[in-house]
Amino acid sequence: MKQGWEIKKLGDVCELITKGTTPTSLGFHFTDEGVNFIKVESLTESGQIIPKKVAYISEDCHESLKRSQLKVNDILFSIAGALGRIGIVNKEIVPANTNQALAIIRLANDSGILVSFLAKYFTSNKIVEEIENLKGGAAQQNLSLGQLNNLSISIPPLPEQQNIVAILDEAFTAINKAKANAQQNLKNAKELFESYFQNIFEKKGQDWIDTCLKSEIELITGFAFKSKNYTELDDDIVLLRGDNIMQGNFRWDDVKRWKKSEYDDFKKYQLKEHDIVLAMDRPWVKAGLKCARLSKFDLPALLLQRTACLRNKSKIDNTFLYYLVKSKGFMNHLLEVQTGIGVPHISGQQILSFCFFKPPLLQQQTIVQKLDALNKETKKLEAIYQQKINDLEELKKSILQKAFAGELKTTKELV
Repeated sequence: MKQGWEIKKLGDVCELITKGTTPTSLGFHFTDEGVNFIKVESLTESGQIIPKKVAYISEDCHESLKRSQLKVNDILFSIAGALGRIGIVNKEIVPANTNQALAIIRLANDSGILVSFLAKYFTSNKIVEEIENLKGGAAQQNLSLGQLNNLSISIPPLPEQQNIVAILDEAFTAINKAKANAQQNLKNAKELFESYFQNIFEKKGQDWIDTCLKSEIELITGFAFKSKNYTELDDDIVLLRGDNIMQGNFRWDDVKRWKKSEYDDFKKYQLKEHDIVLAMDRPWVKAGLKCARLSKFDLPALLLQRTACLRNKSKIDNTFLYYLVKSKGFMNHLLEVQTGIGVPHISGQQILSFCFFKPPLLQQQTIVQKLDALNKETKKLEAIYQQKINDLEELKKSILQKAFAGELKTTKELV
């Protein structure tokens, strides 16, 4: 530790370390307006409180929760779930209260510690390491107030705290600006491809014909395999469920299986290479259509209920069909066609009733080549911008590490 710095327990420099209470445990309910009630999801990773993400409680509830009434410059520290997320209470957010997932840290008037310094200290690896030490290798996802009181804090003299805060503010402003630019470039790259992609399916070209999926594909909907007969043997057959389908790929970490000896009894539900599969649960469609294409490495597999397989016929290119299914027009069609109030999943008939403009086969293949090429270039750009964002986050961590090891003096040292 740098000369002149002190190590103190957090509890020794605080007037108060406590936590909130869930209003419902006292017979109160959340309201549409009233006193701000801050939860973990109200906090950004950079320590800001998001006004649009706070809940509300009544004045009576707030009065009953006296212990957790917040004051300006209180530091909120998440002790459950996403451990270590912080927020600083400002005058715009009070009156306010919080729940048991957030600890309230209120520095003593004579602590000799800047709130801004402590808040930044809480985002450093020093605290991450301290939390791990307190957990002692346990897999617990929460901290007690006792553990929080025992956190060790390295404290420099007040002028040095002020210098560290000033350096970090200047550095983080530059980093956040660079990160925002990279994020905007990443967004632009995605939107460029999406705009071109969607435009193809919205306009009718020369020699394009009006058609519907029922004339172009073979549709297979899954079978209701009984869960009591699932197996766990690696050699048995994969049952493809909606849970296994992501947006463009699959996840097999929670796969269900069926007896290999019975595979031939379900020929209708046997999947093939290049089959396009999609999850039929309506909430998934609303969140973003989950569809993907099967490769030979995903097979053999059987199709489970509430999952659909679209198998192309000779007059429609398989990749063109895949792009078509991923289009907004197809997703909007599924959401607009209703078969009854509260229906939890889309039907095969809804899929087949989707109508679109189909170009001649040769044009389909040309369109696919253009989309594939643009998609490849877009992915390259996305990788570059995402790496830049990751590098900026690593730079931020590195600066924090140096700052709280007493290794920073000027912003020039950050280069």
